[in-house]
Parts: sequence; structure tokens; C-alpha cells
Amino acid sequence: MGATVHSPLVTYASVISLLTLCPPFVILLWYTMTLADGSVSETFHYLRQNGLQGLLHIWPTPTPTACKIIAVYAAFEAALQLLLPGKTVYGPISPTGHRPVYKANGLQAYFVTLITYFALWWFGIFNPTIVYHHLGEIYSALIFGSFLFCVFLYIKGHLAPSSTDSGSSGNLIIDFYWGMELYPRIGKHFDIKVFTNCRFGMMSWAVLALTYCIKQYEENGKVADSMLVNTALMLVYVTKFFWWEAGYWSTMDIAHDRAGFYICWGCLVWVPSVYTSPGMYLVNHPVNLGIKLALSILVAGILCIYINYDCDRQRQEFRRTNGKGTVWGKAPSKIEATYTTTSGETKRSLLLTSGWWGLSRHFHYVPEILAAFFWTVPALFEHFLPYFYVIFLTILLFDRAKRDDDRCRSKYGKYWKLYCDKVPYRIIPGIY
Repeated sequence: MGATVHSPLVTYASVISLLTLCPPFVILLWYTMTLADGSVSETFHYLRQNGLQGLLHIWPTPTPTACKIIAVYAAFEAALQLLLPGKTVYGPISPTGHRPVYKANGLQAYFVTLITYFALWWFGIFNPTIVYHHLGEIYSALIFGSFLFCVFLYIKGHLAPSSTDSGSSGNLIIDFYWGMELYPRIGKHFDIKVFTNCRFGMMSWAVLALTYCIKQYEENGKVADSMLVNTALMLVYVTKFFWWEAGYWSTMDIAHDRAGFYICWGCLVWVPSVYTSPGMYLVNHPVNLGIKLALSILVAGILCIYINYDCDRQRQEFRRTNGKGTVWGKAPSKIEATYTTTSGETKRSLLLTSGWWGLSRHFHYVPEILAAFFWTVPALFEHFLPYFYVIFLTILLFDRAKRDDDRCRSKYGKYWKLYCDKVPYRIIPGIY
């Protein structure tokens, strides 16, 4: 599925750029945020003087400590995923008719993780600042480790696929990059994508947000209000994610994108580094916003996260009640579409055209981008780099909206045209 959306040329370009540009970018981001005062020009100046040799000089070697931290964290999260109780949830039926079964224990795992991490610090058993001091080595180890992990996924996809939803495109690079399996598992119950995307990637976001906060506290004896707003909003966002985790399992990431380098590397390396970068910057740049500004940003951010959640909830309810419920207090307007599966069956689907989903086809991306802006803006505007995540997210979501629209156009045909006539804007109502 992933492979059919993108031409080989696009794939080659993105593979080569991801393999050659993203790893150094992650290291340079870390270096700039922690050692070059957050100044892009300082890093650029350093690289211009020292060239490739300079990059290799600042590139940290993965140390045993870093590897140990990653291993303990990964094992802890894997254990929670397997052992914590949770209700059984079914994913969407795949094109080959396979229906994945999950155990929804994300919220429990999330609270256990945060409470454990905080307790380890509080009782003096493990100091989170150790993670901060070894951050460069951790990213370096993740860069190499996740590459090996993707090689494992590639081999597994060839030799021992977990379900019928797998297969080769006949091209090694495309298979490696876009993935071979849609739902890879180890054994019957350990779902690899739930682990990489949710329990390793998203969980690390919360863990690192807390780490940065604790680091600033240990350094300065207090936490600046800017850091509090940033950490609070990131934690609210990640809490929302785990609260809604079962809903995430029916989104594009899980139900359409196969487990390959593109998605796994992103969750194992890009999320812990780029997504957490505004907090990483704030550690050494404590900005004092004052109570009024801090509270305004906090409230605006929480509102955006709530709207983002409510969009998803509205669509989920609409699907669950088969279009019978109410949307914003009245009966929803909808389009009944039929489509044909790969096996030739005709199925029907309901497309919601009112509520948040009547504003634009992907309106939920607007509050998501704004929320990211609100947890970055406590850094104010002294440096550009903290805003990289917001810019990246905007590009990512606009691309995803386009990919999703293309997929739906080929799936629904004339019904999609009807739908687009009714909801003409893709993301920003009235503009785009």
C-alpha cells in the first residue's frame, strides 16, 4: 500500500535524503540547542570553518551508558505493553480482510511510566539529568540502532510475516523504506507498530519533556514559567494521545503505512529529538513570560488540543453510531459512498460533512499545528530553531492531507467529487 502511493523516483529521493540528511540534522539540532546556544548561525559558522571533519568531531559516539538507558527504557515499555491489563480493541479491516486485535492499555502504561520516572528522581534512585547529559549519545545510538531494527523488520517481512497484509514490491529499497508488513508482531501479542509509534516514540516525548523540566530545576533551583507552559502543553498533548490511542490505531499511520524505515525511524529517532526540541532549547534559555502571558498561552494551547481531540471524537462517534448520533446538537449531514475492495466486494462508507468536518476536509490539522505553535512560543523569538518543529509539522500534515485525499479520490471516485463539492477546502476553511 505505502509503495503504491509513491513513485520509485520519489522514494529514492526521500530514502537518500532521509538516510543522508536526517541523521546529521538530528545531531546538529541537539548540538545547536545544547552547546551552541540555540543559534543556527553559530553552528553554521562552525561547520563552514571545519567542514565534514567538524561534523564528525561533534558527532557523539554511542556510549554504553546511552545504550543502557535506551535498553532499560525499551524493555520497561515493552513489558508494560505486554503485561498491563486493558480492554480488547479491534482495528479496521485491512484490504486483505485481516482485522488486528489490540489490548488498549496505553493510558495505564503512560501513567505508570511518568510516575515511575518521577519517583526515581524524587527518591534519588536515578537522576533524569543523566539522560540530558547523555542526550547526544542517546540520539547517536538511536540513529544506528533503529537502522538495524529496520533491517530486522525487512528480513522478518521476507521470512516470517505476521499476517496476510505484507508483501514485496520487488524493489529492495522501496521495501526497506516503505515497509513490507502492515501489522508486524513478535509472537501473537506484541505489536511492533504500537511499540515503536506509541510506547517508544510518543512515550519518549513525555519522558523527555519531564527530563528537560527537571534539568532546568536542578540547574537553576527553579523552573521558569516558559518551561512550565511548554512542559504542561506537551504533556497534555501526549496525555490526549494515549487517552485516544485506540483511535490512533485506525489512522493512516497504523492502518495504511507499512512498518518500514519511513515510519519506524521517524518514531524511534525523529520524535524524541525534533518533537521535543522546543523543551530542549528552553533548558538553557529560561524565558520569564510573566503570569498573564504564560496563562494566556497555556489556555490557548489547551483549547487547541481539546479542539483537535474533539474533531477526532466527533468522527469516531459518527462512525460508531453509523451516522445516527448528533453533531453539534443536530443530525449530521453525510454522503453515503460505496467502494470496491481489492477482493472485489462492494462496501459502503459514510462521509461526514458537518460539524468540524464541514469546515474543511482535514480541519483537525489546524488546532494541531496551532498547539505546537503555543508550546513553542514560550521560547519567544530570539532564535529561529525552536520553531523548526512547527514548520516541519505543517509541511508533514499538508503532505499527509494531500496523500489522504489522493487515496480517497481513487477509493471513492464520484462520491469523493460530491464530497469535495460539499466540503471544498482541504485544511484551512476559506483559504486552502
